[in-house]
Amino acid sequence: MNNITIKTPEDIELMRESGRLLAQTFKALDDFIQPGQTTMEINDFVEDYIVKTLESRPASKGQYNYQYVLNSSLNEVVCHGVPSVGKKIKNGDILNIDITLEKNGFIADSSKMYTIGDINPAAKKLVDVTYQAMWKGIQQVKAGAATGDIGHAIQKHAEQFGFSVVREYCGHGIGREMHEEPQILHYGRPHTGVILKEGMTFTIEPMINAGKYDIKILNDGW
Repeated sequence: MNNITIKTPEDIELMRESGRLLAQTFKALDDFIQPGQTTMEINDFVEDYIVKTLESRPASKGQYNYQYVLNSSLNEVVCHGVPSVGKKIKNGDILNIDITLEKNGFIADSSKMYTIGDINPAAKKLVDVTYQAMWKGIQQVKAGAATGDIGHAIQKHAEQFGFSVVREYCGHGIGREMHEEPQILHYGRPHTGVILKEGMTFTIEPMINAGKYDIKILNDGW
């Protein structure tokens, strides 16, 4: 617990403002995304919107030497997909857009899964179950609960549909830094891990596979 930052009510209100601005970004993106666009066009739209319209900072750009303002993970890419002029979205794709935004010193982090046109039933089931699993995890959050309660709820829901939870990536604390303590695993056992306290802020962002939970890193290193 020594490395976990407990936020004040004033801190949390500033984080809520960052979150509201990020939600506004996704609302603008809802009307922008369409088949035929490249993921780089989406990146450029989001950067322009955050900087010029919201007068905020895209927190991902420059973090860990990353050059872009978002991750665009297309179809089988689990997370950290890199925008590219060579990647066009088309009917039937599923596309996760992950964006961070900083305003007044505090960072918000969120992602949204976009279904492009008519997607096949298997893809729709994966998207729906992952969304449900996220909410199963969120419902465990209260002072006195444990991080393992969150992971267990997510894992239980995903696995009952024959899906698996990716092990290599997890949720995380967030605040003035993009990645803070604690780590929020999306699998685990109840009543294990860190005990939640009022004032803690963290992300819950399960990554669910239709097959095994194993992944591999692409040549771009992300």
